[in-house]
Amino acid sequence: MRAKTLMVQGTMSGVGKSLLVAGLCRVLAQDGYRVAPFKSQNMALNSFVTREGLEMGRAQVVQAEAAGIEPSVSMNPILLKPTTDTGSQVIVRGRPVATMQAREYFAYKHRLKADIREAFEELSGAYDVVLIEGAGSPAEVNLKRDDIVNMGMARMAKAPVLLVGDIDRGGVFAQLIGTMMLLDPDERAMVRATLVNKFRGDVSILEPGLDILRERTGVPVAGVVPYMDVDIDDEDSLSSRLVAKRRGGLVDVAVVRLPKISNFTDFVALEATDGVDVRYVASPRDMGKPDLVVIPGTKSTIADLLWLRSSGMEATVLKLAHAGVPVLGICGGYQMLGRTIEDPCGMEGGGSVRGMGLLPVRTVFGADKRTVQTGGVFGDVGGVLEGLGGRRVAGYETHMGTTVLEGGSSLIHVEGSGTDGCQMGSVYGTYVHGIFDEADASSALVSALLGAKGIDDACVRTEDMASYRQRQYDALARGIRQSVDMAFVRRVLEEGL
Repeated sequence: MRAKTLMVQGTMSGVGKSLLVAGLCRVLAQDGYRVAPFKSQNMALNSFVTREGLEMGRAQVVQAEAAGIEPSVSMNPILLKPTTDTGSQVIVRGRPVATMQAREYFAYKHRLKADIREAFEELSGAYDVVLIEGAGSPAEVNLKRDDIVNMGMARMAKAPVLLVGDIDRGGVFAQLIGTMMLLDPDERAMVRATLVNKFRGDVSILEPGLDILRERTGVPVAGVVPYMDVDIDDEDSLSSRLVAKRRGGLVDVAVVRLPKISNFTDFVALEATDGVDVRYVASPRDMGKPDLVVIPGTKSTIADLLWLRSSGMEATVLKLAHAGVPVLGICGGYQMLGRTIEDPCGMEGGGSVRGMGLLPVRTVFGADKRTVQTGGVFGDVGGVLEGLGGRRVAGYETHMGTTVLEGGSSLIHVEGSGTDGCQMGSVYGTYVHGIFDEADASSALVSALLGAKGIDDACVRTEDMASYRQRQYDALARGIRQSVDMAFVRRVLEEGL
């Protein structure tokens, strides 16, 4: 039996489509539906690796968790991971197929319709409801030809559409009415309602505008969703996390905000810990005196390493490391901490680049990409983070390149596949994303950093991330139920197109 469908499209990027789909997934799952999320094409640097070792966008992982199901690449058949301002690695059904410039991909993408249809049909045959997320705006008139993410996807899935606008940015009536005006008549006919998102204030004051919105668009307003204070993984660099400031916590963690930063979801567990501040730092003047410096993952290791060098951030990190401040590199950040990065296959432009020299390792890029879930324990950890020794690790790897130790010692004993990472003094590197999601590991890290300052760790409580995320999804569902006409949404689902 074919699933019922509903598509959430937005007036632009960042209006909250991903969060709304996650909330609707949770509500419908609570109401007894077997529901799955779907986004035909996602552009994001925050990715995830499934149990099968396939890579997909983080937003659909969040939505699947909210629905209480295991993530599958069928939920996100096409993932674009930007490598430059005009180019991306193209991942199809969880595997990289090429790196393309925007013009090249625009000419190529019509070939992917069969992959998208196949993935959607797999979900449609297995679930009661498929909730589809659009991308950007359906009114991007220059991109309508061969559209595979907005109205083109709605036609393929025979999905009625909810159109979402972001009132927090201002101009929500112009967003929604203008978008409807730019749609073709058959596209407007697919829009069943509008939705105002991220509202702060008294809804009664908004009502006169909602009346005009109904009149000008010819469709109902399905709800006015408040700006909700929920902590749910973000998918890209629009995240408000990246501009967070110090809150006066006992522990200060400075994450270098690389131009192509990826998988900053690695630090959500630390952000959720009372007494810990996580700051994203892009300038030497903002670094201050942190208790831990982290160089995170990146989609463009060599380019971001050169940015570190030219911006003065490398010199700042080196100065802190030589002063005994612990430095941790994850994935691309681990590669940067080494002696050299070699690119014989031209994966990032070719040649060889000098690393930061804080770890005795050498990285060589190859054509193959490693994507795998990883589990294990920290080995005999030295330096400031000694307390991590023997603690449980569970995460995933997604990287190009092989790193060879030329000194130091490994950081993690990986179940069934040897070791990972390197450590020397108080400098540490690893390929494992999600390294602190286990409460045991995040607790040990915070305790070690507090101990280095002579502070008792009894005042800091770490979170079990699995339970923490479930509480956030429940809070999101409560907000959706209180602000969205769910009876109307169910009626739209039943009626279809």
